[in-house]
Amino acid sequence: MLRLGVFLAVLATPLAAQERVVVIGGGLAEIVYALGQDHRLVGRDTTASFPPQVAALPDVGYMRALSPEGLLTLDPDLILASEGSGPVETVQIMQAASVPFVQITEEPSPTAVLERVMTIATYLEAQAAGEALVAQLEAEFAALAKITEAVRRPKRVMFVLSAQSGRINAAGRDTGADAMIRLAGGVNAFDDFAGYRLLSDEAITAAAPDVILMMDRDGDHAISDAEILAHPALGLTPAAENGAVIRMNGIYLLGFGPRTAQAAQELHGALYRQPPHKGG
Repeated sequence: MLRLGVFLAVLATPLAAQERVVVIGGGLAEIVYALGQDHRLVGRDTTASFPPQVAALPDVGYMRALSPEGLLTLDPDLILASEGSGPVETVQIMQAASVPFVQITEEPSPTAVLERVMTIATYLEAQAAGEALVAQLEAEFAALAKITEAVRRPKRVMFVLSAQSGRINAAGRDTGADAMIRLAGGVNAFDDFAGYRLLSDEAITAAAPDVILMMDRDGDHAISDAEILAHPALGLTPAAENGAVIRMNGIYLLGFGPRTAQAAQELHGALYRQPPHKGG
């Protein structure tokens, strides 16, 4: 799936191994732990929630609203950040302070997951652990592909990001939700637009999703099963009529870290009402 030699040949010359590392991005934090390099971590952002022990690290705030003061207080010698972390002014201040701010692709794909593993492993001088983790993940993605190849009638899945004042914000193509739905053997009910979009009731009814997928979170933008059934459009979908509503942890579902294949397999089982696959 990933030619490590080719990838490493084009990777910029890494810094020497760093001992005070801040990680920005839940999926990246999971990779650091999976590599056995968590002893280097001195901070993380609010999206890093797994494994549970990451919560003991100082929280520098949301990945797109970082402050220079919050970062510099931790005296980091390397910041590993998901692409798009910032704002730009904070990145520039960190670079002016001679703190490397390495932005790593956020692309939601199996290939990108493997690239992230090897990028982080290289910066932390843990290449052997990186290669072992890549081999494990390649096997997991291959096993997942065998499972999903057996699907003959893919379910139409609607990913609901939020619902406020009755307005449904759903995922189109080129999103992490779209990528995860496809990995799990489903099809996105809204692949006719890119990104996320507020939908009209007519669009929801016309899409007729078989399954509604959401993150299992609370808050002002969450929507309960009762609210789904009462919604003038969602309540008329095959998903609502059949009680086909799936909720999954957000970072697990959309983090695209080392648990990606596992999350996709779990989603596949929920879509097709199957127990988790136990084979390789």
